Amino acid sequence: MSFTANSLLLFGATGDLAQRMLLPSLCALHADGLVPEDLKIVGTARHEFDDAAYRNFAREALEKFLPAERRGSMATFLNRLHYQALDANDTAGFTALAEKVGPTDGGLAIFLSTAPSLFEPTITGLAAAGLTGENVRIGLEKPLGTCLATSREINDAVARAFPEDRTFRIDHYLGKETVQNLLALRFANILFEPLWNAAHIDHVQITVAETVGLEGRVGFYDGAGALRDMVQNHMLQLLALVAMEPPANYDATAIRDEKVKVLRALRMIDPDETVTGQYRAGAILGQPVPGYDEELGKDSDTETFVAIKAHLDNWRWKGVPFYLRTGKRLPQRKTEIVVQFRHVPHSIFAGRGARAVPNRLVIGIQPEENITLSLMAKVPGLDRDGIRLREVPLDIAMADAFAGPMKRIAYERLLLDLIEGDQTLFVRRDEVEAQWEWVDAIRAIWADHGVSPKTYTAGSWGPSAAIALTERDGVHWHE
Repeated sequence: MSFTANSLLLFGATGDLAQRMLLPSLCALHADGLVPEDLKIVGTARHEFDDAAYRNFAREALEKFLPAERRGSMATFLNRLHYQALDANDTAGFTALAEKVGPTDGGLAIFLSTAPSLFEPTITGLAAAGLTGENVRIGLEKPLGTCLATSREINDAVARAFPEDRTFRIDHYLGKETVQNLLALRFANILFEPLWNAAHIDHVQITVAETVGLEGRVGFYDGAGALRDMVQNHMLQLLALVAMEPPANYDATAIRDEKVKVLRALRMIDPDETVTGQYRAGAILGQPVPGYDEELGKDSDTETFVAIKAHLDNWRWKGVPFYLRTGKRLPQRKTEIVVQFRHVPHSIFAGRGARAVPNRLVIGIQPEENITLSLMAKVPGLDRDGIRLREVPLDIAMADAFAGPMKRIAYERLLLDLIEGDQTLFVRRDEVEAQWEWVDAIRAIWADHGVSPKTYTAGSWGPSAAIALTERDGVHWHE
């Protein structure tokens, strides 16, 4: 059923995500007149706030995390906010929550950002309080389990109250403009699509690098590690968007159908096609930082870095490696996709001393959103001593190319789509389960072969084995 919700219920409304992303996103949408005028926002968490105290809490978060120029009409936005304290394990408490939300006839959107262990009791409580009707949809923030089995348990619990067309699984990377631009780049330009295959592409690199360490995520991260935290969701979604076949049209079903085909084509990796690491004390941007064990306060074998050589067994990508790399305490924060094209089949310039370098497409996702295509060009001159060629970048800096539209928080798009009921940028259950199947198999390989993280110095690009992973194929990581 298609409807625009006139109520939004935020679970985890006092958490870090709410302060940094959700409340700023909603305030910005309000300032731009993009949410329904009558939209009522109800927050819930364990904190014993009343409406006034929560509005003060929200004001402090907005002043800290939302630029001043985007806080228009902040006072009227705060008046939209209401709050009801709740222990998700206490089903009886949901009655008061339902009273605070009020009638759902006009449509209710729920954003659920809680620990995985609270998903099932929360769904049970919502159902008991009558907050799961046909005019209610739910958005689920990761993590959705810790393996395929626990993911299925969560999805089964959700499915008992919410059918798939009212379930919105969130991967915030899909809300980033440059990620969405992947589809435009591929399917709105005839230049690329005929070349987007194994005949013309040598390999693809996907890097998600962070400079931060645990940053208050101690409890979650040590039980997850880099493979579950980054590869299972963000990186596999990026891979799917790069590798998918052209969908018939731009809608949720068509796009997600093609993504899941990619995920199911992932070949199981060999033990020597993966590298894990854990950072030790070093320096980031000239400042000393402790090692993982020091931050954690105990010894741990959790990986903070992983590199994988992945393969897709289908016609388009047979023989093309996809190199995935992610880690914490790396030299710089960046998320990028590198599409490395093959050499020209024959260089007419070789006899004149010129060396041609294969074309390369670099899609920067964060912190800067850029698209760069490297082309070969002739160096000016009379060429008496031979022809010289040089790589010349064609840069599209999104901020410069689109100077009018402001840069939005990814959650602005996702929250608005949740309110309006557009599932295009949300993840379907079969996608999640295909991702978990592949990741669980990798963890099983690690266990079978006694793989433990290799150490690397904070501020480096991970263990030396990660460099060897690509260099034995004659490939260098893009840095």
